[in-house]
Amino acid sequence: MSTIRIVSKLAGVSTATVSRTLKNPELVSPDTRQRVMQAVQSAGYRPNQLARNFSSGKAYAVVVLVPNVANPFFSRVIRGIEQEAQACGYAVLLGDTQGSVSREQEYARMGLTSQADGLIQLDSRYPFSEEDRKLAATVPFVNACERIDEPAGYPVVELDNRGAARALTQHLLDLNLKRLAVITGPAHSPIVRDRLAGMKDALLGAGLTLAANAVVEGDFSMQSGHDAAQRLLQQPERAQAIFCMNDEMAIGAMRCLRQHGLRVPQDIAIAGFDNIEFAAFTEPSLTTIDQPAEQLGRQAMRALYQLMRGEPLAQQHMMLSYRLVVRDSTAIITDKK
Repeated sequence: MSTIRIVSKLAGVSTATVSRTLKNPELVSPDTRQRVMQAVQSAGYRPNQLARNFSSGKAYAVVVLVPNVANPFFSRVIRGIEQEAQACGYAVLLGDTQGSVSREQEYARMGLTSQADGLIQLDSRYPFSEEDRKLAATVPFVNACERIDEPAGYPVVELDNRGAARALTQHLLDLNLKRLAVITGPAHSPIVRDRLAGMKDALLGAGLTLAANAVVEGDFSMQSGHDAAQRLLQQPERAQAIFCMNDEMAIGAMRCLRQHGLRVPQDIAIAGFDNIEFAAFTEPSLTTIDQPAEQLGRQAMRALYQLMRGEPLAQQHMMLSYRLVVRDSTAIITDKK
């Protein structure tokens, strides 16, 4: 049977270094960590995780609450969380809440019962119930992606959504597209409000306003993008461009336009948000905002790890930058009316 001594011999380090690498990998150099992990794999060594957890009083696991685990954007965020968690010696437990308050509270309670050492919420709702709030204050907690709209002392990691929407809208205006429409996500979402504010910032700078009937609410799904585009086409004056607040809705909207015999971008330009992998492969390819999703996940897990170790954070509110990705769905058209 493989032992820690065999691993230390294969790696050329002491048993104490092997133990340190397995318990606190961030305390050893990357080269040492790589040699130890290779030796662990070669020797087929399996640390006694139950004994480790019992002796430390920790679960060495974190819970991540995801509103929709099938969403390609959240998949990238989770990948970043898992990469950072693994480097810190933690497992990731995914809670696919599907927008359900009761499911959120059930998963969040794992942090109150020592089944997890910390929690990352990727939605805009505080996940603990009212009766659990007092005890929940002792649970390391990080809010990422969607911002929770209530004052609290926990860290937030998010994109500059207002700046990103402003930049995307300005891109459309620079193409001389002035009649703009927008397909939003749910109105209660803070990121929807931020993106709508950014769009209005750019329009105001150009002396334009956004008509009330040019704003249609979706739910971030392809079907809702299709249905919202259908409603926009029923308006008396057709929009020159539609800003969709995520790529999936943009893909749904493009399908709707094709079904009505309209060309993108010749008849209506389309822009999305997130830069999911499919965005580069749609026909035409989709102009969008690139979010550093994996970096966002890593940053959230890094902050949570510091909280779990009782270390102070350099900043409570971390706002990441964006990148405008211009593709064929907003190509310059010279025959716009």
